[in-house]
Order: sequence, then C-alpha cells, then structure tokens
Amino acid sequence: MRTVDQIDTTTRLDRYHLLPDPEPATVTHTLISVDDHFVEPPHTFEGRLPARLQDDAPRVVPGPDGADYWLVEGRLEPNIGTNGVAGRPIEEWDIAPMRFDELREGTWSVEQRLRDMDLNGVHASLNFPSMVWGFAGQRFMRMRDRELGLACTRAYNSWIIEDWTAAAPDRMIPCQIPWFHDPVLAAEEIRRNAELGFTSVSFSENPEALGLPSIHTAHWDPFLRACEETGTVLNLHVGSSSQTPQPSSDSPMYTVLLLFQVNAMFSAADWLFSGIPMRFPDLKIVLSEGGVGWVPSILDRLDHQHRYQDETLLRDTWPHTDVSPAEVFLDRFWFTTFWDPTALSVLDRIGIDRVMFEVDYPHPDCTWPDAQERVRLQVGTMSERAVANYTHSTAAELYRVPLPPGGWPGPA
Repeated sequence: MRTVDQIDTTTRLDRYHLLPDPEPATVTHTLISVDDHFVEPPHTFEGRLPARLQDDAPRVVPGPDGADYWLVEGRLEPNIGTNGVAGRPIEEWDIAPMRFDELREGTWSVEQRLRDMDLNGVHASLNFPSMVWGFAGQRFMRMRDRELGLACTRAYNSWIIEDWTAAAPDRMIPCQIPWFHDPVLAAEEIRRNAELGFTSVSFSENPEALGLPSIHTAHWDPFLRACEETGTVLNLHVGSSSQTPQPSSDSPMYTVLLLFQVNAMFSAADWLFSGIPMRFPDLKIVLSEGGVGWVPSILDRLDHQHRYQDETLLRDTWPHTDVSPAEVFLDRFWFTTFWDPTALSVLDRIGIDRVMFEVDYPHPDCTWPDAQERVRLQVGTMSERAVANYTHSTAAELYRVPLPPGGWPGPA
C-alpha cells in the first residue's frame, strides 16, 4: 500500500481505475454482515440542520490536488483511498485523498450498495462511519462549535434512517452515532432514535482515549441505561477510540493491521471489569471487527486467574461471588469476524450463538465479492445450527432483522 510521500499529486489522469463488475456469487448461505462502512455522500448534511446552522454544515469541495474534501469548520478533511478500496486494483490502494468518481459507487450510493451486496450474496448490512468522521462519529465531538457538532450528529443520524436505511429497511440495519459530550443528552437521543427504528449505536471502545471520562466511572450510566432499556445494541468498533496498537514508533503499517484485533482484547477486559455488564445485565455489547481468534485464550486466562487469585484481591476486583468473569463474558458479549477458521473450529468453546459474520465492505480487509466462498471455506466442520447462527440467525435476533421465510434465496 502506497504512503502519501510515494504518491504523485500533480495529476490524477490514469492514476486510479475501477475494475469491471465481478460475476454474481453463488448463494449458499443467508449472510448478514454486521460490520460494513459508509463513504458518506456529498448530500449527507443537506437540509438536515436547523436553518441558522445549515450554512455551516460540512460539505464537499474540490481540493488543490483535484480530490474531493469535506470542508468542516474551515478545515479540509480528506476522503482517503482506504475508505473505499472495494472494486479497485490492489496495486492502486493508497491513503491519498480521492474523488467520489474514483471510488466504486457502491461505497457511497445506497442503491449501488444494494447491488454490490447482491453481487456478494449478502442479504443485510450494518454500516459504520468512514474514517473521515471516526467509527463512532467522534469527529463531531471535536468540532469547536458544540452546538454545530450536536446538530451535525443529529443530522448524520437522520441521514442514516431517512436516506440510507429507508432505501431498503429489511436489508439495512440502522446504527446511530452518539453525542459524547453529555451522557444525559446522549440518553435522550438513544430513546428518540429507538422510536425512529434504530437498533444499535456505535460507541467508543475506550472513551478515556478521546479525552472523556473512563468507563470505570458512573459517568456513562444514563447513556448505558437508555441503551439497555430500549434494547439498543452497543457496538464497540475496533479503532473507535482513535487508537490502534503500534509496537514501535517506526513499525510498518502492516504490523498495525496485523494487531487490529488486539484492540478488541483490550476492550473486552476493560469493559468486563468495569462493572458495566453487571450493572446493566440486559445490555448487549458487540466487539465489532474484533475477530474471535483471541477469545478462547482470554477465556482460559479468566478461568485460570479466577482459581489462583488472592481472595482479597479477587473480591476487590470481582465482588460477584455467584458468577465468574468468564461466565459474564460469554453471556454479555458478542463477536464478529470475516476470517477466523481456526477459532470457528472450536466455536463450542466460545458459544455458537456469540459469533456473527461481517464483510467490512469497502475496506482493505473486506471479503467483497467473495464472501460466500470465504464462508464456505470456514464452516465445513460446523453443525448446521452453528453455521446458521454465524451467518445470519444471531445477527437477525440481536439487531431485529426480518428474514424471508426459509432464508434469503439471493437477489431477485
């Protein structure tokens, strides 16, 4: 993957190409992807802010290099290439700012996204923001004008439910972004959005890393209580803390991609021992794009530590004598993965109703247009029930996705 200093930005002619459409996938399984991403279209905020703020809404403008940029409070925010590599030659993947017409249209057009889902053999999809706005929408909390930031947060959620999801309510799973600065106001938004049809929210895996109070305080309780009471699933997407592990300051990008799942492991331990799963027993927590290869390991470690830990220390750390940390972990958390064949072979250890399928369209890790084949390569030794749970049943129940009788037969 090319870096910025390796990219010639003097001309865009013949630099980027789009591959022809792939052959439609043979549909063997009903697939629900619980982790995909938008490339937000230029009209995202149009007409969705109060009149007094509409002129200050983010908008797309041409940059000096000929790429498309978001203009946010006077600053140019690039829409980089890795936001949407699906359908582009791998040798052209880079982090240079892009134009919308240099990206596959399915990255930013819901009508074309549905077509790309059909080509990939995917029935339904849950989408997170692009890197422009942060996977939990944390860019809005950084806006200097907080009133504008809140209005943009609401406008973004309105676009999701009124535009993107409305195009195919039975296939697009509505996932909102929160307002981070005020947990009481954020709770009100959760309740309001639940009435509009939202079934989940993308929250930061570690809000302290964003300069906000830790999850080990009661600060977030109003927000979390609203999620629990409305059945709003809490999605903790890897990287939503705006941090990813990099072992050394000069480690290559490949090491960051290789260790992406480490974030999920950190988050799982942090959230488990924060007390939140016990204070809110009906709260459903999903570690989005976190994989599952690490889950058997952390379960073994939890079991081991629970046996030998000093009784006083254990009581201070885990005061719940009627249930072990491992039991709570398996009861309150869900996991997502696009490729974990080794872990899926020991799914009974993790729980056959705990793991969900994802594509990660249109990011570099995505399995578009080969999701059906990649699933077939992983599920050969799994029971019929386990396969159904992994591919669609668990997601359909958790996110309340309607399924056609007898499963999805594929595109019409």
